Amino acid sequence: MGREDYSKAFKLGKKDYQTRMLHGERPILQVLDDILPERGSYSEVPIGLVQIPIEQIVGTKTFGRSSSFAGNFMPILREDTEFAAKWMKLLESHLEEGIREPIKAYEYMHKFYVVEGNKRVSVMKYVGAVSIAGNVTRIVPKANGEKQNKIYHEFLEFYRVAPINYIWFTQEGRYAKLQEAVGKEPEERWTEDELLKFSSIYTRFSAEYKAKGGDKLNISTGDAFLSFITLYGYQAVDEKTTSELQALIAKSWEEFVLLGEETEVELKMKPNQKKKSLLDLLHLPTLAPQKLKIAFIYEKTPGTSAWTYAHELGRLHLQQTFPEEVQTVCYENGTLDNIDALLEDAVKVGCDLIFTTTPPFAPASVKAAIANPKVRILNCSLNTSHRYIRTYYSRMYEAKFLMGAIAGAMAENDRLTYIADYPIYGNIANINAFALGAKMINPRARVFLEWSSKKEMDIEESIKESGSSIVSGKDMMIPEEASRFFGLYHMNEGHPRNFAMPLWHWGNFYEQLIWAILDGTWKYDDDPSTKKAINYWWGMSEGVIDVVFSKYLPIGLKRLAGLLRASISADLFNPFSGILYSQTGAVSENPDKILSPEEIMTMDWLAENVIGAIPRKEELKEQAEPVVKQQGIKKQEG
Repeated sequence: MGREDYSKAFKLGKKDYQTRMLHGERPILQVLDDILPERGSYSEVPIGLVQIPIEQIVGTKTFGRSSSFAGNFMPILREDTEFAAKWMKLLESHLEEGIREPIKAYEYMHKFYVVEGNKRVSVMKYVGAVSIAGNVTRIVPKANGEKQNKIYHEFLEFYRVAPINYIWFTQEGRYAKLQEAVGKEPEERWTEDELLKFSSIYTRFSAEYKAKGGDKLNISTGDAFLSFITLYGYQAVDEKTTSELQALIAKSWEEFVLLGEETEVELKMKPNQKKKSLLDLLHLPTLAPQKLKIAFIYEKTPGTSAWTYAHELGRLHLQQTFPEEVQTVCYENGTLDNIDALLEDAVKVGCDLIFTTTPPFAPASVKAAIANPKVRILNCSLNTSHRYIRTYYSRMYEAKFLMGAIAGAMAENDRLTYIADYPIYGNIANINAFALGAKMINPRARVFLEWSSKKEMDIEESIKESGSSIVSGKDMMIPEEASRFFGLYHMNEGHPRNFAMPLWHWGNFYEQLIWAILDGTWKYDDDPSTKKAINYWWGMSEGVIDVVFSKYLPIGLKRLAGLLRASISADLFNPFSGILYSQTGAVSENPDKILSPEEIMTMDWLAENVIGAIPRKEELKEQAEPVVKQQGIKKQEG
């Protein structure tokens, strides 16, 4: 029996040896001493007895016995050698009572190199073991800024709270995302039960993923697993049966394939074609014989939410603009608990196009798009990059710049207050554009930043303390609230007088998008070979953002604001051009530079004349968590 097994192992070794030779690779085991950086650039940390994943054992510490094995740890010495006899004896011992004596190994950059126990590892790999006990010393390289080094140091931080050595990633930031995906705070330690549960879920997923060919993709199993639980939910995946897990993995396969490719994200700043008149419908060869059925899914109701009200106006605009071509339905009071059911119902009633109008609905939108590839789904969010859905948003910072200019001119004491809601993509640009607009008109203007989403926040009291007489509040009035505290207003003895209000013309956006579908332009962006994630980000020049000026504005100021609006609309001026300073120093010292759309969208700094800070997650109210989790800016540590 032992000789027969050795013969099989020997053949596996020879085959691997020859394959590596043909590909110009090292045919025998890797040697740690050959790849270690120079002395002084790393440290050694004993981590004790651990279970070492067999697939991560790739070589030996020193050259020694490395030539006795092929690169897959199978033996390549003849059957009549002393080495072969010892190998066969070890296999027999394992089959009778198991190999219990731990090996000794070094771990370096997620891989293990054996000091003592090469034949034990060979036997365990031959029998298909998942892991082997070993006393491990970790080689920790000094941080050097290189990508793999940074990922490894992220792993070390993760390992400190969750001693898991069998999952690794190919991109930065994913250990933190894993911690979040399983419901843990950034520095929260895992319990033994949580570690066991994770091992069980990951092992089940890994087995099915690899059985389908996951090892052939350009990602790690950890990359695929994180994407999977982010999409379907950690707890939900745990509750899946084997057949359900297999079905979901098969359905998500294109997602795994795309993870291994450099997916291009295209910010489309303008529509593909110019706006048409309804008479053009007579000449549309691609117009479908039946109505385009469109669903709008809202988080709240038009009566209780200004945001939902703006989208509802957009839906009504579509119905008026395309009475014969479009039919719309809407779903109100969507939540993270019922969004899957709402999407499923929209598909069931025959909707060809679905708009989910809030960022937290993005993950559910992706799931629905994977399950229903013929249905177009768009999510209203910024910087959500995914090929299964498209996303859309408006460049509200253009309107905020105008309002800042008006506020700076009207400020009696150079003090302004800006009330923001969530620290998410786009909102930081809005704050900074407002501050830059104020400073352009009034160099002494200071903007006191307040967050309505912060815990125990008394904004009214803060406004009194700052002494601000001009306030930038929520963008629109809520229909069911008879309040004038919206837009840009002047406080006079506790009463607001409105000066300006930004407008979201979602109707213009939806109209232009429907034209793209009706005339076939939409398909130009749908080439699967380009691997593009489409983000629509339109502004004043596209007619989806505007500012309404109050009759209370002085005539000269209204003319100036109108001139600025015309310049921005004609793409002759960008609020984020020229020399820019943040609270901590220069952002751009080039008078001719204009920040790129990506730089504007993802900015994590505040302008120098802003008094305040971007709040941390723990400072926010509970209801802010879903939108911040999906769209919160990622603060870069300097």
